[in-house]
Amino acid sequence: MTRPDLAPFRPFIIELARRSGEFIRPHFASADLAVEIKSDDTPVTAADRGAEELMRAMIAKKFPGHGIVGEEFGNENTGAEWVWVLDPIDGTKAFVTGVPLWGTLIALKHNGRPVLGAIHQPVLGQLMIGDAVTTTLNERPVRVRETARIEDATLLTSDPLNPAKYQNGPAHDALAARARLVRTWGDCYGYLLLAGGWADVMLDPIMNPWDIQALIPIVQGAGGIITDWQGRDPVNADSIVAAGPALHPQVIAALNP
Repeated sequence: MTRPDLAPFRPFIIELARRSGEFIRPHFASADLAVEIKSDDTPVTAADRGAEELMRAMIAKKFPGHGIVGEEFGNENTGAEWVWVLDPIDGTKAFVTGVPLWGTLIALKHNGRPVLGAIHQPVLGQLMIGDAVTTTLNERPVRVRETARIEDATLLTSDPLNPAKYQNGPAHDALAARARLVRTWGDCYGYLLLAGGWADVMLDPIMNPWDIQALIPIVQGAGGIITDWQGRDPVNADSIVAAGPALHPQVIAALNP
């Protein structure tokens, strides 16, 4: 399959990240940040909503024929050739508790598959961009680590209670017991750590579409493997397992005994 020309979109995804980050940054760790609880029992703030509104307006102005999928304001024109997928603050629970392990997720899909993705952490000044061939962090190429044994691996997950709720909890616990280090440096920041070469496995047993799309070209571009919990195509998944190529099949086998 011929790869689409992404040259018109790279500067724009950087601009989306920059502008949304400028909007979000003053809200982080603010003493007067108001937190609402949505119908799905997840938090939302003015930073989430305002950043998504800003990015939607920028996309509509620059690429009016493109579709948009966003966490806070739904879907528009999803049958378009090009569709943007936005999660203005992935890790809102961390955001509202003053923990900087969150980020803005921006993806561009071409004919249904993500071809460009960004993770932006505006407080730490980190912008990771991947196109399934290469991945950069602040314009420096990055790669996943070549860890070959689970026993040598750093394993991350967003919520240690979720594997038992949504997948095979005992299998996950047995895998975690084998790992060298287990931490909840999660949400999109865990994938930034994985693709940047600082962690080896990132697991999420339950996810939404806007959580996943940007991660796919980022992990792939860094040389990693990303699938759902059972090892299948991640594009329409509701769970994710990401790791280096040597570890990934071992992790999938351990999670699905």
